[in-house]
Amino acid sequence: MTPEPSESSVALIEKGASESDSSDEGLCPPDDPDLVEPQSKMPLQVTNPMIVVSNRLPFVLKRNEQGELERKSSAGGLVTAVAPVVVECNGVWVGWTGLTDFNKDEKIPESEPEDSSPTAGLRSSQTRSVCIPDSSVFDMFYNGCCNATFWPLFHSMPDKTKFDSETWQAYCEVNEAFAETTLDAVRNIIKDRSGKSSVPIVWLHDYHLMLAANTIRDTVVEECFNIRMGFFLHIPFPSWDIIRIFPWCDIILQGMLGCDLIGFHIEDYCLNFLDCCQRCLGCRVDKNKMLVEHCGRTVQVKAIPIGIPFDRFSNLAKVAERILPPSEVKVILGVDRLDYTKGLVERLRAFKRLLVKYPKWKEKVVLLQVAVPSRTDVTEYQELKEEIDKLVGSINGEFSTPAWSPIRYIYHCVRQDSLVAYYREAAVGLVTPLRDGMNLVAKEFVACQDDNDPGVLILSPFAGAGGIMQEALQVNPYEMENVADTLNRALEMPLDERQLRMFQLKKRERRMDVDAWVQSFLHTMGAMFYDKDESPHEEQYIEKMEVKDFDESLGLLVDNCTKLGVILDFDGTLSFLARTPQLAIIPPETRRVLERLSNISDCHIAIISGRNLEDLQAKVAVEGITYGGNHGLEILHPDGTKFNHPMPTGYKARLEKLEEELREKCTNHGAWVEPKGLLVAWHYREVPKEKRDSLYKLAASIYKKHGYEIFNVSKRLENVPPVGWDRGRSSIHILRSIFGVDWTERVQVIYAGDSAADEVAMEVLKGVAYTYKVINEDSTVITKTWANARLQGPDAVLTMLKYLERKLSGRKIKVGRNSSINALTWGEEVVELRFEEEEVTRERSGSLSALSRKNFRPRGHSQKLLASSRFK
Repeated sequence: MTPEPSESSVALIEKGASESDSSDEGLCPPDDPDLVEPQSKMPLQVTNPMIVVSNRLPFVLKRNEQGELERKSSAGGLVTAVAPVVVECNGVWVGWTGLTDFNKDEKIPESEPEDSSPTAGLRSSQTRSVCIPDSSVFDMFYNGCCNATFWPLFHSMPDKTKFDSETWQAYCEVNEAFAETTLDAVRNIIKDRSGKSSVPIVWLHDYHLMLAANTIRDTVVEECFNIRMGFFLHIPFPSWDIIRIFPWCDIILQGMLGCDLIGFHIEDYCLNFLDCCQRCLGCRVDKNKMLVEHCGRTVQVKAIPIGIPFDRFSNLAKVAERILPPSEVKVILGVDRLDYTKGLVERLRAFKRLLVKYPKWKEKVVLLQVAVPSRTDVTEYQELKEEIDKLVGSINGEFSTPAWSPIRYIYHCVRQDSLVAYYREAAVGLVTPLRDGMNLVAKEFVACQDDNDPGVLILSPFAGAGGIMQEALQVNPYEMENVADTLNRALEMPLDERQLRMFQLKKRERRMDVDAWVQSFLHTMGAMFYDKDESPHEEQYIEKMEVKDFDESLGLLVDNCTKLGVILDFDGTLSFLARTPQLAIIPPETRRVLERLSNISDCHIAIISGRNLEDLQAKVAVEGITYGGNHGLEILHPDGTKFNHPMPTGYKARLEKLEEELREKCTNHGAWVEPKGLLVAWHYREVPKEKRDSLYKLAASIYKKHGYEIFNVSKRLENVPPVGWDRGRSSIHILRSIFGVDWTERVQVIYAGDSAADEVAMEVLKGVAYTYKVINEDSTVITKTWANARLQGPDAVLTMLKYLERKLSGRKIKVGRNSSINALTWGEEVVELRFEEEEVTRERSGSLSALSRKNFRPRGHSQKLLASSRFK
């Protein structure tokens, strides 16, 4: 089973380096190796070793009759531009061999002596082959998840998308294998370059490898070495409404965010990605600077439109022999892989409409459509071919004469030297995909045009190239009438206009060729610079979160609420994570803000933690707030009211046995056990990585043996109490106790936490509270969350609390006739204040300077206080 190319300049079977699935570049390699020009040395200085990771290696491997490996060159644009850079910087190319029977111990042959292709200088020692021993896994990965799910979904065709958890698991497994092979290459490069300061660059390519960066990122952080990672997507990136259909879209987004730079063809795809990160993950984004904040890092997003080897195509077109006989019949050329994204059916119908609406073109124009076979074993593609065959036959049957047929249909691979001749001799290049990442056929058509008598390019705006090649005639492929009219205009276009348009197109495409694309990407990554005086790389950072930044998310919520409930975790949320729980402290400024918030009558603070109640109180030391210890099994309110959840008979005895066995078997290599009253925690933060997995599994099995489910919280395991009580239920209990059973009608809630225990609360409070996932040093690249947004560590939580203080201290309150009672303290009197439907501006909470005493009367439910001497 050999995966087909998506659309590259290599034959469908002889595929090398998974290339742009957004183009139909070249479609087939030249049979004559002399037609592949050696790539000239790049004009920039490569300062970093580079590891390129793509679905396929940059050359084609086949077995001869004796079963020996043979290596053939690949002429694709990506290979042509990138391979010389890898050779120059002594880098590595990671990819699949294309052979399911490849053994990792087999040696990849060197290039032939007469090979002059760009990969000729790439030694076999500079390649790393990814081995997937189970061919069914790779089939599910490639034909299942990549081609049946991501290809249609990312081209905004959800009706053709298939979702399957099994193929998704295969995708994750194969990405893991690519990541491990890449990590081996990184380690070897770092070892060989010991003492050198340049940081290795890892460049991942395309939708086949959107998760690989996760494993790479987590491992390099764990092993404490530095790399920079870039990712380039060669197909469109869809809008939020499309990608949210995919059940695991959050993992895909976070997988891509494992890189430092994410490149797309055009700005529209960049904005789509930023929007998805903001709406799906709750990440902070800067759409002006194209930045995303994720897991403490700033990820740069950039539009870097890919080009073609312009001069190579231009030179090939000048020497290619003429294929089409001289004739007055004008040729409209279409070159595509046979795929439902290419709009071939719509194109044929539009051409038929041209012949009907403009009969003058009968016997004077012909549509030459090259359709390269693709995924011939897939039902959708078989049905598409059948539909196209019938349509071509129908049009030819209706309009043909003995001397002329309107459509010439080629359904096979075309040599590159033949293709450039087609480009050169066509009067019109018709490129009308329904959706395409870039589409390099449009660029190749331009490169091959004769300056003295150029053709006209007609281009769909739904291809990435459509937004760049403005001099082309743009048509909507769905609008048959528009395409027919534009074809007529192109066929009638005078020479001077054709020359003007083509001159501008050529000028741009020559400047924005594939070399410029590589240079732009690597220069942004800091791997290249133009002269030795230039700084090789300038980091970009998203601005630190300020108090005003919360206006967008919390402004209306606070303005429109009568009461506000704020529930916070402690470790990793209010305090920074520490090596041991005893070392954790709450910053003094955070404590002061909490104290001031606790004195605002409309705000109630609750802190829930896995710590026991006494320890939590001692750590926070703020009066007037609610404390929830042991994840809410113990709750203490400001008035002294205490709640203890009843535990099953024998629970304490079972807990002691769990603690005893954990101490006996799992307290080596830096691990230790912490009794927490109603819970037992096993800490593994200090356990070395090589010992961690086995010790973790042992500890988890002990918890299971004693009948406990577990939480993995901030590098520790904790048992889940067998009483159906968690932070979600305890949060609701706290809100009901403070505000009454009808609290949902009057109270807005904000929840912030960093752990798996907090995720339970966020899921329960979904739609009821505005929730924040706090990201800290324990957070992995993949962090699934129910939260509405993310906060970067306790500093950002403090900023959020400052915002609430400022907002509540000077807000306008809207209170209806039946609204909640606003308790205020005036001297030592306990009173309540009722307002009609009006706004009152509070200068400071609890201050009555702007209010008249006639508005006050004693609170009806505080009879004991009314009878007290203090009130008298």
